[in-house]
Amino acid sequence: MSFKDIFCQDKAISLIQQGYASGRLAHAFIFAGIEGVGKFKTARELGKLLLCKEPVIKNGFADSCGKCVSCEAFEAGTHPDFLHIYKELLEFTEDGKDKKTPKDLSIDVIREFVIKKVSIRPSLSEGKVFVISEGERLNKESQNALLKVLEEPPGYCTIILLCTQPENLFATIRSRCRIIRFGPIAEEKIIDRLHKTGLDKKRSQYFARLSGGSIGDACRWAELESRQAETKLYEICNQLVGELAGCRYADCLELADRFLKESRETGQLWSKINPQTSKTDVSRRTHKTFIRIIISVLRDCLILKVAAGGGLTNFAQEENIKKMSEKETAEQLCLKIGAAYRTMQCVDSNINEKLIFHPLLLKVTSSDTMFVLQSQLSDV
Repeated sequence: MSFKDIFCQDKAISLIQQGYASGRLAHAFIFAGIEGVGKFKTARELGKLLLCKEPVIKNGFADSCGKCVSCEAFEAGTHPDFLHIYKELLEFTEDGKDKKTPKDLSIDVIREFVIKKVSIRPSLSEGKVFVISEGERLNKESQNALLKVLEEPPGYCTIILLCTQPENLFATIRSRCRIIRFGPIAEEKIIDRLHKTGLDKKRSQYFARLSGGSIGDACRWAELESRQAETKLYEICNQLVGELAGCRYADCLELADRFLKESRETGQLWSKINPQTSKTDVSRRTHKTFIRIIISVLRDCLILKVAAGGGLTNFAQEENIKKMSEKETAEQLCLKIGAAYRTMQCVDSNINEKLIFHPLLLKVTSSDTMFVLQSQLSDV
């Protein structure tokens, strides 16, 4: 793989190239952006370039040679000077055996896989590269420990933090890193990628729009779609959208149970496909997926309200969406979308799953009584 294989992140890669060409590349980076937009792939390619023994520079664009002993070890996944740090490494720390993966990136992982290894000089290349996934999950102790490394890093060391929420990091950490922002992937690029996996145009378009620009999420959903033997994820989503659009206030708790059930079952399949990912993380991601479905319905209603349609995520349920939008004002829809995003933040904080969909559905479902009153008042 090469920098040129990373698409829709030209600005981010250009900033990296400029720093490399000037010889003033930062010793620490924060790659900021939503999940699944190429942050890890870019960090990997930067690491490969920095460790390469014979970098290739053509027309001002630098890339690894792909042929030297360093590049060969890198592609084999055995390069001793490239270290990927993630919270699941807790199991391999000195006292971490049989411990469950926590929601935070613990100080034990940072201490054993960053601080101890930073002081050891590189063995194959001239530098060492540390890529820390889910940097926003560094707790206070972990951040304080990492800060000491960032204050006085060895000249051969480069640290790359991958973050979806860089504001969760200490200001002192952000000030010592070069922040490079990664934007969402263009819808047509995601559709093209999904179509190449064998997904039809209709499903490709739906998952691309639901992803909000995350090609990683869209590809995971496409894989789930291909692995489900009976009811497919796309069909489940459409059924839930139809039920949500026509849901009466008295029935929203029953629908919330349905959302939770489908989320759990999807998570079970996801765990089978990705056994290396902790069950806690899988559960968190599937719950957020089904909250996104709710957000997509509210967003579609808002589009119909203020933009006269076009670009609907749930295009197969347009008639139901229209009926739902008639019950809401644009202001109400915006408030409900905000409530859904706050619920998503609660999921990141490991809220009890029974407290996810029940309160949210109560907030976003229109009260029939209120709708009748609004209709009567508008006729006065």
